[in-house]
Amino acid sequence: MTGHASPAKILVTGGTGYIGSHTCVVLIDNGFEPIVVDNLCNSNLVVLDRIATITGHRPAFYEADIRDTNSVGNILREHEIAAVMHFAGLKAVGESVGQPLRYYRNNVEGSLKLCQTLHEAGVRRFLFSSSATIYGMPDTLPIHETAPIRPTNPYGHTKAFIEQILQDLHHANPEWRMGLLRYFNPVGAHESGLIGEDPKGMPNNLMPFISQVAAGRREFLSVFGNDYPTPDGTGIRDYIHVMDLAEAHVSGLEHLFRNEGLFTVNVGTGRGYSVIEVVKAFERASGLPVPYRIVARRPGDIAACYADVTRSREMLGWKTRRNLEHMCADAWRWQSSNPHGYDGSGK
Repeated sequence: MTGHASPAKILVTGGTGYIGSHTCVVLIDNGFEPIVVDNLCNSNLVVLDRIATITGHRPAFYEADIRDTNSVGNILREHEIAAVMHFAGLKAVGESVGQPLRYYRNNVEGSLKLCQTLHEAGVRRFLFSSSATIYGMPDTLPIHETAPIRPTNPYGHTKAFIEQILQDLHHANPEWRMGLLRYFNPVGAHESGLIGEDPKGMPNNLMPFISQVAAGRREFLSVFGNDYPTPDGTGIRDYIHVMDLAEAHVSGLEHLFRNEGLFTVNVGTGRGYSVIEVVKAFERASGLPVPYRIVARRPGDIAACYADVTRSREMLGWKTRRNLEHMCADAWRWQSSNPHGYDGSGK
């Protein structure tokens, strides 16, 4: 805890989304009070009821876009905000290639306007939801935070630009305390099965796609390439349980309360799993087959990507606690309990 007499209020942008909602649970469990702002473009209000069921506390919620400086300013005036966790942003790599302007408007302009509003309100603690996508094709593995920044798609560019903006802002005004958390591949769900990943339309990520195949919503999984220089030929990624990721945010928040400056850390497990390893683990967790077909590689995909997590362990005193079996079991519990996501419509 932070030593505050009453719970410190944390503004959580994108707080009804996948990672934001799980972080709200961990915030509440650690004695913080999340204040959620979300425009609901890729999330569902039911999340707030589920958070309340899990924690016994329903977060305050404001439906607003972070680019709406009047609305965000009013929220900051209404609450004594101690820090901000900034999750709000569009996040589909493929979609960003087809709609780059939408991604720059939403992610970069949104972050600029949020920082301006926070600057005017005197809020100076800021945790940013960044991505390992900014590294692009790594020269060496595992990937250290000092690796070159060279994203290969508009989504990755938006994250890199925002990081640069935040670094420049901190340089101009060292009163800002900032943390840049570079996620690898978040998967899984809260162990209750009440909240989880609820992608709209076709899933962009492996785990929800596998889940929907196991649940019978999709016929088979497309595995993009089996001729990579990896043990089974399929791509290797650093999958991290979303609850471990949420706990990393609270560790990062505690760091901001204790320390000045700006820090950048990878948030991953430090090891990779291949697509086939994940499929087999999911079959064990669910007791169901996951049919798959090998198809052509996707342009821009790399053979392997996993994090060097030394800095996050040393700086934040944080490390992952859940393995691939936990990730699959919790993802399946969420999927089987909510076969069509939060709204039950199957859309």
